[in-house]
Amino acid sequence: MAPGPTNAERVRSVLARAESLGLTTDATRYDLISMHTVDDGGTLRLRVPAASPLAAEAVSAPRAALPARLHFTDLAPTPVRDRVRSRVALTGRLTPAEIQAEPDILVLRLDLARAAVQQDGKSARVGLRELASARPDPLATEETALLAHLDHDHSDMVTELSLLTDPRLHHSLRRLRPLALDRYGLVLRFEYARGHRDVRLTFPSPVRKTADLGARLDQLLRLRGRTTQP
Repeated sequence: MAPGPTNAERVRSVLARAESLGLTTDATRYDLISMHTVDDGGTLRLRVPAASPLAAEAVSAPRAALPARLHFTDLAPTPVRDRVRSRVALTGRLTPAEIQAEPDILVLRLDLARAAVQQDGKSARVGLRELASARPDPLATEETALLAHLDHDHSDMVTELSLLTDPRLHHSLRRLRPLALDRYGLVLRFEYARGHRDVRLTFPSPVRKTADLGARLDQLLRLRGRTTQP
């Protein structure tokens, strides 16, 4: 099996790059934009207006611990047929932080009880210790811009890289797009009249920082050059 991120790393990467989330309590559902942060230990915090209904729910909850479920949807930044790459669900209790730095903002800490990730039609629980020790992929926060650049400005490179895959994947191909990018490799989406296939191209060695990406792609292209030599 080609190397790729662990489920814990996938969750941390989704949380790192997500701009929005859905939050469900016993009373209602909220759609929150640019309100969450995650520290190095994996603790998630929400910064919500102190006068908001969510803040009122949290403060009035028994023992100031509001049961909540947080939903994150990871969407492909490129124009593919099915843009949902994965979904992350976090379940726990929201507790007001002891120190409130701004009088008009309430900081809520998520005391996590359960984490799960759904991808490729399969759902898996993620251990809390594993999640706390995992780190986001080094390309996570820049993946959207990198994939958009690859798709818009280097479609010829994407096509050439696709020739490293099984030739049968190119039969009746309707559309080819870069779908995902992480330190282990690049995932390409092959779309057909009915259905699609996602194929990972593994880098010769993992990327440590964004500046390494160009060299890894060049290495893959050189592999392509060797396969076409007589």
